[in-house]
Parts: sequence; C-alpha cells; structure tokens
Amino acid sequence: MNANNKKAIKTVLQCDSLPDTEFSSLLMFCRLTTLQQGGRFDLAAHPDQLVLLLDGECQYDLEGLTVDFTAPVACSALESLYGSVEARGTLIAKGPVQLLTIELARLRAWLAQAELNGTLMLPLMKLATSRSEAVAEAKRPDNLRREKDLLGEMDVPQQAYYGVQTLRAMQNFAITDIQLRHFPKLVIALAMVKKAAARANCKLGLLDDRRANAISEACDEIIAGKWHDHFMVDVIQGGAGTSTNMNANEVIANRALELMGYAKGDYHQLHPNNHVNLSQSTNDVYPTAIRLGILLSHDEYVKALSGLCYELKQKAVEFSDVVKMGRTQLQDAVPITLGQEFDAWYVTQKEDIEEAKDVLEYFREINLGATAIGTGINSDPEYSSLAIEELSQISGKELVRARNLIEATSDMGAFVTFSSVLKRNAVKLSKMCNDLRLLSSGPRAGLQEINLPPMQPGSSIMPGKVNPVIPEMVNQVAFQIIGNDITVTLAAEAGQLQLNVMEPVLAFNVLQSLRLQIRAINTLSAKCIRGITANRERCLDLVNNSIGIITALNPYIGYDNASRIAKQAVTNGESVRDLVLAEGLLSEAELNEVLSIDAMTAPRRMRKQAQTELLTNK
Repeated sequence: MNANNKKAIKTVLQCDSLPDTEFSSLLMFCRLTTLQQGGRFDLAAHPDQLVLLLDGECQYDLEGLTVDFTAPVACSALESLYGSVEARGTLIAKGPVQLLTIELARLRAWLAQAELNGTLMLPLMKLATSRSEAVAEAKRPDNLRREKDLLGEMDVPQQAYYGVQTLRAMQNFAITDIQLRHFPKLVIALAMVKKAAARANCKLGLLDDRRANAISEACDEIIAGKWHDHFMVDVIQGGAGTSTNMNANEVIANRALELMGYAKGDYHQLHPNNHVNLSQSTNDVYPTAIRLGILLSHDEYVKALSGLCYELKQKAVEFSDVVKMGRTQLQDAVPITLGQEFDAWYVTQKEDIEEAKDVLEYFREINLGATAIGTGINSDPEYSSLAIEELSQISGKELVRARNLIEATSDMGAFVTFSSVLKRNAVKLSKMCNDLRLLSSGPRAGLQEINLPPMQPGSSIMPGKVNPVIPEMVNQVAFQIIGNDITVTLAAEAGQLQLNVMEPVLAFNVLQSLRLQIRAINTLSAKCIRGITANRERCLDLVNNSIGIITALNPYIGYDNASRIAKQAVTNGESVRDLVLAEGLLSEAELNEVLSIDAMTAPRRMRKQAQTELLTNK
C-alpha cells in the first residue's frame, strides 16, 4: 500500500492523530480494491468485510432499488460490524473507483481498545449516515414511479428501465444470482427479435412510424451494448420465459418513451405489451432469441476450436522427430512419435469443428410468428414471414420459418443435439488433458516426457511444486458441461402438449456450456498447448529401455523368440537390443534398421528374405 493510499485512508477515516503503530496495525486488516467502469463488487460474497467507498461513484443495486453512492461513504451497513445486518446487493462502478474493505472480526477486536474506539467510530458513523441518506434519497417518492399490472401496483425505481413485471420476477426468482445481463448475446438477440417485430408490424400498418422508430432505436442501443444492466431477471424462472420476455418489453418500452420525449412508465404513449410485444408471445420470442443467441456465439466457438487445432498442429510438426513409447492400458506398447500423438489430438478436435458447423442448421429454423402455441393467433397472416425476413437482415444470419410452427413451439430437439455436441467435445478435451497431465507427471518420479508451461505455484506447503492447473481446469469444465447436458435432456423431455415450460433452465445450461467451452478452449490453447516443450532425451531413454520395442522384431525373429527375449529382459533388467545381439538373432546393422524411428512408427514393406528365413526356421 503506497503513501497516497495511506493518506486517502487517513483522510476518509479522519485518523491523522492516530499513532503510527496503531495506524499500521489497522492497515494489517484493510485491503484496497480498484474497479474500472462497469466493474462489480458483490457485497454478499464478502459478509465478513466492512466496505467503504474511498474514491469515485458507484451504483448500488439491491432487489430492485438502485442507489447512487458518491465517495466517501459506507457501502455496507455499519450494523454489520455487530453482525445484525446481512450484507446484500451489488456495487457497480460508474467510473474508476477505489474501495476499502476492512475485516470485521479484526476491526471489532481493534475497536475494543477503549482509546481507539472513539478515534474511529465517529468517522465510521458519518460514513454510515452518508449511506443512509443515499438510500433514503433513492426511496423518495419522486425517485420512484408507480406501475401496475394484473396483481396490483408497485413502486419501481425511477431510473430503472425495467417495469413492474420485471420487478415481480426479481423478487420471485432470486435463485442463481445469474441474470439475463450475464449473457450479452441473449440480450442482444432479444433486442433483435423485438426490432424485427416492430419493423414487420409497421410495414403491415399495425404500428405507426413514430412508435416503430422509437422501438427500433431503443433496440439498436441494446444491440450496441447499452442498458444491459437493466436485464435483471434470474436465468432460472417459472413461466416458460415470460419474465425474460417482459423484461425485454419493459426496458425497450421505457427507453423508447424517453426517445419520444415522454417519461418512463407513461405507457399510454407506448406500452410494453400493446406495442413492443405486438403480434408476439413469449412462446415464439423466447425460443427464437435463444436460437439466435447461440448463432451469434457460434463463431466464437468455431474460432476457439480452430485456434486450438492450430496450436496442436504446430506441436505435431515441432515434435515429429521425438520418438517415445506409446502405451495401452498404462503399459508400454510400441513406439510412437510425440508429433503423432499431438497430430491425433489435432484430428479429433478438427472433427468437432465440422460437427459444430453441421448442428448450426438446426438453429436457423425458428418459430417467430407462432405466437402462443403455433397457430399464429393475434398475428397477421403475413407477419411471420415478414418478421423472419427482417430478423435475418438485422442479425446477418440466414433464418427460415419452421415447417410446422406448432411442432417448433414445443420441440426442444435442436438444443438436445447441440448440447450433445458440446458434451462430445468436452469429453474429448478432457481425455486429452488427462493425457497431458500423465505425460507431464514428475518432475523426477513421473513420466516427464513433456513440460507444461508453469502457471502458478502449486502448493502452500510443498516448496517448488508446480501443478498442471490448466488441464485440471479443462477437466472440471468438462464435468460441468456433462452435467449441463443431463439437465438439458431432462428439461427437453419435461415439456407437455403444446409448450415446454422448462425452456429457461434448458437455455441457461446450453448457453453456459457454450460460454464455458469457449473460455476453456481459449485458455488451454494460449496458456498450455502453445508453451509445451518436449524432454527428448527422456523420451528416447524410455524407448531404449522399454520391452515394447520387441514388437518391432516379431517379423524378423518370430513371436516365440520375441516373447522369450522380452521375459528375460524384464527378469534380468537387461535391454532387448543387447539380448538380441548376444544371441545373434540379428546383426547390429539389421537391428538398427528395424529399430529406426521410421520403421517403428509407420507401416513399411517387409524384407522378403527376412520373412523367408523366419518361415524356414519355423
């Protein structure tokens, strides 16, 4: 902690008069955290910390209430010092901010010293007062707007673009703490669908130009990355995605109202349902957006796989002359080159690129225009084809209308297939990472045929230990994706009649698997495969001392002789080469030829003379 930081802490805590020794003891349980614009700090994840805002401005989101904090202020309630208030909510930096976190248990002990209590408690109380004032300001009637729905009226934060139905969903589904905004491609896809619907409705004369343009402009802002923080609904929710659809409808409606010169919530001018959701149902908007979200992310997945294949191919070429032992059932088998091993991994990953491209076709078929159950109720006969044409133009993706909208509204087969493709790739990646961990085991008592790039110290107790952390991470991602695939399978099976209400958990697991896979592959490529080196001498030594090379001699000395030599080599600790030469079964020149890298690691024509002699001996 530098001098400027210490000065800032002294200023905020007003403890200039504190002796240096006491101030130093205070700093021992303080920590500074810097956030850039948009950075998040979850108070619930730090229940044992008192959090103060030293510098900058941040937004405090708590169950639908948005509070603006300006430094200096206590971000967590001072009552948490005594354990009477549970830390909740999330801080979002409006620009660069600096937070000071103080360990509560050690602070209590420090304050227990009578002469220190008064020194610090008064400044802390002032910071807590600033917090209370900011919260009270956010709760003022003029900072709230009253909205109503089927169930009654609720107060919505004035600065929020979401509305009453989103607020109810936020209160009903505080499940995973993973919200729609955490999947930007899905939010963008929702905005694209709403823009396409507005354009189609406008062309059909169902929506006037002014409203259609405002909706389209609001959608464009969301597509560009704005207002995502207002997509607050939990990814797991009841209602088959209705909360997600209404979250999008309300954010777009309220932003469009502002663009038209009206206040948020003035739904007489532009309504979330009557205008933004015109000709639509959750049951065609939501599955269409999920499919489009996957299409928008798919290029990243293919790019990640292609990058991994490139790195594997580079190593296949680099290690093409490194001969080593192949193994089956963890026992010595026959020689192989390290390059061949990497090339096999390259091929198996290359296959999955084609699989990923093939399954993409399932998601081009969408049910937009199906409305509630696939019959197209409350939509114009021309709406479906027109909206899909607009969506193709907006998204840059080639989309087609499902052949049967009723079937497409309830069937989740495309997600099952795609999840299976992700699982297949995850399993193959995990197997490869198992191999990498084995081949790099050591450094003295393992195989140690390759070296993985060291990424971090590996033990808090064993000095010098470095672990294969990147392959281990990929293994764990694979386990998660395999579990997600089971969830997708069960969710797809759980639909009834004309709708599958389990789409939210299905969408969450597919999108999470896709994101995890992309990140894991990119990390594996950049932080592991690219930096692998070969221990050439170690590999060759293992080959020369292995019994496995006896297999290459079968065509020349016969299976019985080879078996006898192998047994003797194991029993007496002798080398196969020395025993063959000692018995005169082959000359040194013949042995060198048979045990060359080319001869042992690829098919080759057998010498007729050797075969004739072998048959004659038999």
